[in-house]
Amino acid sequence: MKKKILSLVLMLSMILSLTLLTAGCSAPATTAKADTPKAAEALWNAGSTRDKIVVISDLHLGIDDRYTETLHNIPFLIDFLKRLQSTKDVRELVIAGDFLDEWFLPVYYPVYTDQKKFYKDVIANNQDVIDELNNVIDSGIKLVYVIGNHDITLEADVLQQAIPKIVQISDAKGLGTYYTGDRNEIVIEHGHRYDIFSAPDTVSNAELCGNDDTILPAGYFYARYAATWVLEGRPVVEKNLPVVTNVPDKTNVDQYGAYIYYALLKDISKRMTPKEALDEKIFNMRISGFNDSYTYLDFYPAQQKDETISAPVLFKNIQRTWDERQKINNVKVKNTFIEAVSGAINWNYYFTQAKVQYLENPNEKVEIVVFGHTHVPTCKQTESGSYYINSGTWIDHNVDYPDAPRTFVVITTGEKDTVTLNSFMEDGTIKDISNIVNK
Repeated sequence: MKKKILSLVLMLSMILSLTLLTAGCSAPATTAKADTPKAAEALWNAGSTRDKIVVISDLHLGIDDRYTETLHNIPFLIDFLKRLQSTKDVRELVIAGDFLDEWFLPVYYPVYTDQKKFYKDVIANNQDVIDELNNVIDSGIKLVYVIGNHDITLEADVLQQAIPKIVQISDAKGLGTYYTGDRNEIVIEHGHRYDIFSAPDTVSNAELCGNDDTILPAGYFYARYAATWVLEGRPVVEKNLPVVTNVPDKTNVDQYGAYIYYALLKDISKRMTPKEALDEKIFNMRISGFNDSYTYLDFYPAQQKDETISAPVLFKNIQRTWDERQKINNVKVKNTFIEAVSGAINWNYYFTQAKVQYLENPNEKVEIVVFGHTHVPTCKQTESGSYYINSGTWIDHNVDYPDAPRTFVVITTGEKDTVTLNSFMEDGTIKDISNIVNK
């Protein structure tokens, strides 16, 4: 499996998806939206039985064409949706998170307090896509939305108003798990539940802000910072970052975990250098329980006066909140903070989580797990015959996997399921990439 090229830079798509961040930060699009292709032939030759479940994710539709990762691909997405409507064996279309994007914004984006209005404006800026999704439903296909990290604050009523018949899945604040298939043998999540940087965080800043509405995780801040750097043209600016000189012993799990977290962010911060100063209050936060302005150093780990390692203001001692976050976020099988941090730059981590949480969990009867989030299309089969699939992304420039644009999953459910991972080509044809994505 190809690693994210900018996983350490933008991380953090993931953290942008720290595009994660990212999950893949791209340069600002300069090409205007092209005319929508008129062709509406079926995606494939099909029978009359609706036994297929199609999964797409990580569309990253933005509020402003200057600040979006998906612009060039919009006409192809619309063409895909039109062709889907003519394909009579599709039962469901599932959007597995990062549908609308609140994270890919520069720090100088105007301060706002009304998140409902924000998402309504994202919808308005992409009304042609919304209209086609409504047409998908009218064609007889069930449309399902599972929340992602980039739209973690999207309130259900906003989306329901735009797409009245959409089915929204939620099992915890900012999270959703969708079971489907003839035998409930398929589970679909975005995947950010297991990501230290992107999982909902109502714990770490609750005391600071005096509430538990601070759901935005650390990845949001790094994503905004990364987006700024990308939109400024990726400048190289010398940054005098705090340095941790004392490396804790591995037996000190608490402090060693804090050090690993610091080391990861140090590497990212040395590469990602927007023009804004480290001590400049560039994060003017008036949403999601925050009501203050913050600097980059406010959430950057450093060695404190008592020799412990922690960010000074935001996400203080984040290693100590991971266990509680997992409980709140309904993680079936919890892992350690160190495991989660190490997994932030290793996309095989999500395959491991798919197995631990579902495929090898004796309390589950799942045969196929589909995640999004990483932007890295993946198709892995276990020795037992079960599958882990990552649906990839539809952003314009997927630097993490440029050879497979506009990817989607097709699962035929029945007594024995079949799975394909596909790329939608610009001419409207489909390329099966199931056997090549991991080479």
